[in-house]
Amino acid sequence: MKLKMLKIKPKVVIVILIIALLVSGLAIGTRYWTAGPNSTVVAKVNGEAITKDELYALLLEQAGQQGLNLLLAQKIVDLEAKKEKISISEQEIQTALEEYYANYGGEENFKEILALSGSSLTKVKENLAHTLKLKKLLEPRITVTEAEVKDFFEANKKDFAQEEQVKASHILVETEKEAKALKARLEKGEDFAKLAREFSKDTGTKDKGGALGFFGRKVMAAEFEKAAFALKAGEISAPVQTEYGYHLIKVEEKRAAAEPNFEKSKEEIEEYLFNQKLQQEYNPWLQEVSGNYQIETFLNTAS
Repeated sequence: MKLKMLKIKPKVVIVILIIALLVSGLAIGTRYWTAGPNSTVVAKVNGEAITKDELYALLLEQAGQQGLNLLLAQKIVDLEAKKEKISISEQEIQTALEEYYANYGGEENFKEILALSGSSLTKVKENLAHTLKLKKLLEPRITVTEAEVKDFFEANKKDFAQEEQVKASHILVETEKEAKALKARLEKGEDFAKLAREFSKDTGTKDKGGALGFFGRKVMAAEFEKAAFALKAGEISAPVQTEYGYHLIKVEEKRAAAEPNFEKSKEEIEEYLFNQKLQQEYNPWLQEVSGNYQIETFLNTAS
């Protein structure tokens, strides 16, 4: 069982964007593409084979040109970056990753999301490297003015207000008796995270020691919210019953509500507007620089 959350209030989320490097106007000719004569069997149904040739043909028919355009665009970005002596350090990639971790509930949670999606941290780093190269290449073409930043802040002011929040962890069990027994162990000094990993029924948080991160009001179940916001930092609740079972809640930190602050939000807004303009400038820039390259393709999606 996972502890379900209610609807979260929309926020202006400012993160480094991974630009979709899809070519909209490259003049690409097509030639024949063929697989080898000995096609590998990739699956069977009642003994009937599905071959790699069939899989490739389907992939090429559905997304072959789009995928090839993506690879061509990435190659052009790499070559332009090399020409301009632009390189991306491991520290720059790590800094960008830290922003992802912050926006996805921490490093462990982000990696879990990647695993569920079938992606990998290596692939994310590769995408970030391409995005950061692109940002450096297009930076001379982009200007974000003070007036634009102020206008955006005024138009979205409510989104920059900080709501009251708590940072908490919890242990979820099925019965009040179990919750009281664990509460007694905690009062004797046992570690909350260790007990959460061992006993919590919330599969979404138990491996993280019950950590929920920061959350505001109208996110958790009403009984859970009332108890969490009533606790002081460092306190552990008595058993709290919700529709999911009985919870022990530990509050680690609290944030008071705060009015929108332009100076605190300025850097975030500049980054957001820069990334918007980056997306707008990408295709015109790509069309300009692609003329400097000899592009040959050998793709045939015909059956």
